[in-house]
Amino acid sequence: MKKNYHNLINLSLCLFICISFYYIFNTLSLFLNPLYLITSSLLSTLLAVSLNKIFKFRYLEYLCSVAVIIALITGFFLVEIQPLKFLLNFPKAFNILGKLLTPDLSIFFPMLKQLIQTIYLAFMATVLAIPFAFVLSFFAARNLMPKTPFSNCIYYLTRTISTFTRSIEAIVWAIIFTVWVGIGPFAGMLALWVHSIASLVKLYSEQIENIDHGPVEAVQATGANTLQVWIFSVIPQILSPFLAFTIYRWDINIRMATIVGFVGGGGIGQALQQQQQLLRWHNVSTIMLMIAVTVWIMDILSGKIREYLLRK
Repeated sequence: MKKNYHNLINLSLCLFICISFYYIFNTLSLFLNPLYLITSSLLSTLLAVSLNKIFKFRYLEYLCSVAVIIALITGFFLVEIQPLKFLLNFPKAFNILGKLLTPDLSIFFPMLKQLIQTIYLAFMATVLAIPFAFVLSFFAARNLMPKTPFSNCIYYLTRTISTFTRSIEAIVWAIIFTVWVGIGPFAGMLALWVHSIASLVKLYSEQIENIDHGPVEAVQATGANTLQVWIFSVIPQILSPFLAFTIYRWDINIRMATIVGFVGGGGIGQALQQQQQLLRWHNVSTIMLMIAVTVWIMDILSGKIREYLLRK
């Protein structure tokens, strides 16, 4: 089994290296065609199989080193990194940077309402996500689900939906909900709500999987049913970490609420986009400063609360 695992790693690394070469030197299509890539990878894997244990390990180290170097080179080409262009075009951004460094504080109070709306938008998304994530996390915890076909189906279904929902960024959900319910803070709240449920299910379920099974077995020995086991042996162990994770998620949602505002999710992010489109960079600077200070304050407060809860 271990031998097959090493051979699979060798084959994967060889394929990665060959495919990376194909992207870098794609003009040599005759020499680096897909058939050649697969054939080269298989031959390299067969070579690794024929080596003894010491040379096989060194060969694997060599492939790993080459793969890291090739990954950096490929990334440089695919991302089209151009340091010289960045430096030469700096004068074009100098005018904008100058305005960003001189904020117009006269719009502070008009923007304060939008900022408060953003904070509550994140707050409501977090609060409304808690009950859904709390219940679903028990079904997404492997140690609490019996090894039966029905339980396995529920476990994998919950995990799959959570992973799929979490993999789609909140800004994409915001675009969907702005079409669904219209532009405004409600659409932004719904986007953060959906994303928060999926993220909290992952955090909660992983915490459940790390609980001490001693109390669980003790409650089961009394003849308690599944629900009673969850209530009396699982929940007391996870309550403080759950609160800490929830506060952390609220902290994240405050930052994300600004982003969803760019696509019509309401809050100060929407005001920021409007000022940017009007090229009012002094106002943009003020809004950015307000967001930064708010996030800084919330980060300190949430950190203190999480620290206190984890000590309990």
